[in-house]
Formats: sequence, structure tokens, C-alpha cells
Amino acid sequence: MAGIGRNMIAPLLVLNLIMYIVVIGFASWNLNHFINGQTNYPGVAGNGATFYFLVFAILAGVVGAASKLAGIHHVRSWRGDSLATNAASSLIAWAITALAFGLACKEIHIGGHRGWRLRVLEAFVIILAFTQLLYVLMLHAGLFGNQFPHHAGHHAGGYPAAADYAEPKGTARV
Repeated sequence: MAGIGRNMIAPLLVLNLIMYIVVIGFASWNLNHFINGQTNYPGVAGNGATFYFLVFAILAGVVGAASKLAGIHHVRSWRGDSLATNAASSLIAWAITALAFGLACKEIHIGGHRGWRLRVLEAFVIILAFTQLLYVLMLHAGLFGNQFPHHAGHHAGGYPAAADYAEPKGTARV
């Protein structure tokens, strides 16, 4: 995994961003109709896990889309410090998506009539749990690989060297 670069991360980033936006759309539609008490509306009915699944699905969608915006910044700048922030936000987004994944599995296991919109949302959350995990693994492979260039005046880890903090030359000591 040492050769992971922009060409491998960028397409997965765009795919996950599009999928998170779709999750936001389906989850918000279903949650709106569920809150309005329109569970007899085609595509909304579910079971006892539906409400919790919808809440975590919309939360995963919003946090995931926000982390993908940090990912776009990282792909554009391609530096170690942007990698760290992107890896952290993507890990949090994956954790919330994993919670929504568990609730989707529970909702499928309980059964009952679930409309097509709810089934599509379940499928997107399940797929996103794995594609986001792959994205997080690729980012963490980049964290442990040494593929980012050192910037002028900065050394290992992107921090200035100790010599940069020395007393300026040519000043008088009082």
C-alpha cells in the first residue's frame, strides 16, 4: 500500500461524497414522513428500529459529507497535515456510518414491510460502511507511508527544527 496516491484516493472520495449526499436525501425524506406520522405512505413504513436507523443514517450522511469536504482539501493540498485532519474526520464518519450499518442490519433482521426508499437507504448505508472503511484504510496507509514532501524550514512531522528556535544572530545581549 505504499503507492497509494491521489489517483487512487480521489475516485473513492468522489464516490463516497455522492453516496453520502444520496443518503442525506433519502434519510431526510423518510425521517420527514416518519415524523409527520405518514408511516402508511408508500416507502416509509418500517419497524421498531426504523426511527433510530433514520436518525443515525442522516447523521452519518451529514458527517460523512463534511469529512469528504476535508478530503477534497487534502487531495488538493496533498500534505501531511491535511492528511492527519482528513484521516481523523473520515474515521469519525466511518464510526457513525458503522452505527447506521448495524441499525440497518437490525431493521432488515426484524423484517416487516419496508418501502423501496427505505430499502434503498439501507443498501446505501451498507455499501458506504465498506467503501468508507476502504477509504479510511487507504488514508491510514498514507499516514504510515512517507510519501509527502518536506516543506522548506520543516523537518520530520512538518514541525520546524530546533535550530529554527535559536536566538537570532547579530543581537546584543543585555
